[in-house]
Amino acid sequence: MAATIVARSETGFTIQLEVPYADDMLRAEDAIQDALNDAGVVATAEVLARFDTDGSPITLGDARLTSKGRTAKQYQSPYGVVTLRRHVYQSSRGGKTFCPLDRDARIVVSSTPRFARMIAHKYAEFGSGRVLHDLAANHRRDVSRCLVQDVADAVAAVALAVEHDWEYELPRFEQPPATITLGLDGTCMLTVDDGWREAMVGTIAFYDTRGERLHTIYLGATPEYGKLTFFERFDREIDRVKAAYPGATYVGLADGAKENWGYLEHETELQVVDFYHATQYIWAAADPLFPEDATGLRPWIDGWCHRLKHEPGAAEALIAELEARGAALGRKRLPAEVESTLTYFRNQVKGGRMDYAGLRGRGIPIGSGVTEAACKVLVKQRLCGSGMKWKGRGAASVLALRALTYTTGRWEQFWGRLSREGYPVAA
Repeated sequence: MAATIVARSETGFTIQLEVPYADDMLRAEDAIQDALNDAGVVATAEVLARFDTDGSPITLGDARLTSKGRTAKQYQSPYGVVTLRRHVYQSSRGGKTFCPLDRDARIVVSSTPRFARMIAHKYAEFGSGRVLHDLAANHRRDVSRCLVQDVADAVAAVALAVEHDWEYELPRFEQPPATITLGLDGTCMLTVDDGWREAMVGTIAFYDTRGERLHTIYLGATPEYGKLTFFERFDREIDRVKAAYPGATYVGLADGAKENWGYLEHETELQVVDFYHATQYIWAAADPLFPEDATGLRPWIDGWCHRLKHEPGAAEALIAELEARGAALGRKRLPAEVESTLTYFRNQVKGGRMDYAGLRGRGIPIGSGVTEAACKVLVKQRLCGSGMKWKGRGAASVLALRALTYTTGRWEQFWGRLSREGYPVAA
């Protein structure tokens, strides 16, 4: 027996359905899912109909529109295809038609809002082929690849259109964060027209007095999006955070690239070069300094990494050590690895970015792992799969969705606002 509405009231309706028994539990659960999907289709049709008009003329802007009568349309829902007859309007002069139900029920292309949210979230995680497989395997829903792509693109178009205007609520903490770090980095992705190009990633991370991370805001931008536009977005996020938490210590964390410090110095009171990157330079310098003493190499590296993290003034002492050991080699020129490490440490010490012991004592992070991870999570895991090449708009859509889904709370806020206010662009 198909699912059927057996009663209606002012506040709701009752559906009756039959679930068949099965010989094993997996088949029984599949039967339960199918029956619930049937009920979901019936329920969705009932609820959608309440968003339709009674056919009376309506005014849209300056135009008066009249109904052309009810015409049938298929709507995609999490439970199945819902076929519904609803009023479609047009002006007396002809032209484009308008469906109030589609607007008021927040239909995306031909999808209900919840199904659009499901598709967009899955598409943010993996390609359309995997979305199709996931829907079929886990929801018993078979849809076309075109539907997945069209719905995901429509949701992403909204996300891109509103990122300049919408302000998302900042998280609430039991105690205001003690430290807020700003991180910047770039990572390469393969584009159709220009080969390998750099995508931008930014993070704003909130920490308590013990240095425990409480929350992170993620931002990403494709190469075609442009660094200037990315920094304008980053500026707006930072300004809102500073207005909400003026008492926090603001720290710029990055890997040492000169262009990053030019931005972070204007936005933060402290700048810190990522500790892991600093240790990589120590490793690089060690090989030519211990050409015939492999047994002494690892203790020397470990000792200086420990001192750099725990001992005040260790960076300056390491520079002196490198200069002395380099001179002891008796070469006319220092090995390139040693010279590069010296240049790196001199620049960072001069910039005041290597006081690791003092920073740790204050509970301030010394690693940019949050931003490094953001490069992998936002860009590499989704945009750099085997054989992937991207056009600017497609990559921008995926990054817009991933930044929303990975920033805790924003995905829910995004859909809550769409539900209240409707779509600022044609969805």
